[in-house]
Amino acid sequence: MRLRLLVISLLTVSFLGALDHTVVSTSLATVAGELGALKLMSWVVVGYTLASTVLLPVLRKLGDVLGARRIFLGSLVMFLAASLACGFSQDMAWLIAARVLQGMSSAGLQLMSQTIIARVTSQRERPRYMAIIGAAFPIAVLVGPVLGGAITDYWGWQWVFWINIPVGAAALALALVAVPHLEPGPMPRHFDVAGAAVFTAALVALVLAATWAAERSAGPATAAALAVSMLGFVAFYFVERRAPEPIVPLHFFANRTIAAGTALSAIIGVGLFSITAYLPTYVQMAYQTTATVSGLVPIATVFGMLTSNLLTGWLASRTGRYRIFPILGTSLGAAGLFVMAVLPAGLPLWVPMIVMAVVGMGTGAFMSLIVTVVQGAVPASQTGTITATINLVRQVGSTVATAIIGGVIGFGVAALLPAGLDASTLTPQLVKGAAPAVQASVAQIYGSVFAPIFIALAATYAVGIVAAVLLPHGRLSDEPVPAPQTTSESLSA
Repeated sequence: MRLRLLVISLLTVSFLGALDHTVVSTSLATVAGELGALKLMSWVVVGYTLASTVLLPVLRKLGDVLGARRIFLGSLVMFLAASLACGFSQDMAWLIAARVLQGMSSAGLQLMSQTIIARVTSQRERPRYMAIIGAAFPIAVLVGPVLGGAITDYWGWQWVFWINIPVGAAALALALVAVPHLEPGPMPRHFDVAGAAVFTAALVALVLAATWAAERSAGPATAAALAVSMLGFVAFYFVERRAPEPIVPLHFFANRTIAAGTALSAIIGVGLFSITAYLPTYVQMAYQTTATVSGLVPIATVFGMLTSNLLTGWLASRTGRYRIFPILGTSLGAAGLFVMAVLPAGLPLWVPMIVMAVVGMGTGAFMSLIVTVVQGAVPASQTGTITATINLVRQVGSTVATAIIGGVIGFGVAALLPAGLDASTLTPQLVKGAAPAVQASVAQIYGSVFAPIFIALAATYAVGIVAAVLLPHGRLSDEPVPAPQTTSESLSA
């Protein structure tokens, strides 16, 4: 019973973090237009994902020192405070700064949720529980876009952030009761300060280079940022090889299961998470819908994701087999995204809904399962480390791809807009009030800008097929993990 209550608690908190990401997506076009900063639109998303990425290794170490429960609860409180600050933003810089704080706290929620559940379940039963917790993202995308669109249309975009407060208060109350007092692991003797600093600098430089290159607005600066990034990652490799306790243990990747699983995790970030935030904007502009209706395409995407995530989690726990699911999933994702790229203009909205549902089904087939598979490839004492590593790679892929996609959209639309329309203040409402010829022109522009993006994402999933085939054959273990020490009574199913 206590384990079920814990799963409900982790699902609620995971839903909170996922809801914040998805409920914001439908308001992006309106926020950018009202604050007069279309070219900074991507940083509302990139700032969030960048902060959550660079903090993962630090939080993994803090979890070892302070315990997963303390980091989990502290991250939740910080997330609520940042949500309040987002709603009071007066300009884009304020909003981006508050989103950075949200991203930092969401990293703690995500990482500690997976670490906690891994410490109280066996590998065989874990896919079922991971699938339930992993369902938070699909559920949030089912609810978030429509909720975000309705709030934007009727209440104002500020409330897409403030809606977190009542949900978060309920989640905090439940977490205080349900999350066990897991004792910290062995005290780290060293903290890889050099590795964390070099990695952060290299990743920030890479995101800046990707954003500027996509916008084609800062040639020398782009080259300099790219050079800093490449040198930073080379330095990071040598630092990690020499560090006594590296933030990313490179020897993990000699294991084929970990190497293939990490690649699949990155593909999820690059191939789908990066585009999710921009789908409503694409639908609003290319299909001339309201913010509320634009949520239907991501809803279809995650309905497919939710269904396959729960089904494959149940099947993997029941049979112990896992390899077939990522092979089928990456194949479906590649096919669906390619179809999205070649869809002609003027089709009914249900067509892209069906296509993106297929993409969602493919992604859900291995989204949560691959975390369990990789966790089983290391000793129990390394569960937190490998969980942080696989999430780090997924987040890096999502962060960089989100920056590139946002830059391509911002530059591409601005370059192709007809005379008389200012890209920095362009909103769906403005387009709907324009002449039919202007509406058709804007729809065509968005279609032509997004087509190569979908092609690139389809190619990413095609690479994922290769990684899935390289996964070794095997079965999930029935052996229970060592019982965690707690200050409360033992968990029991």
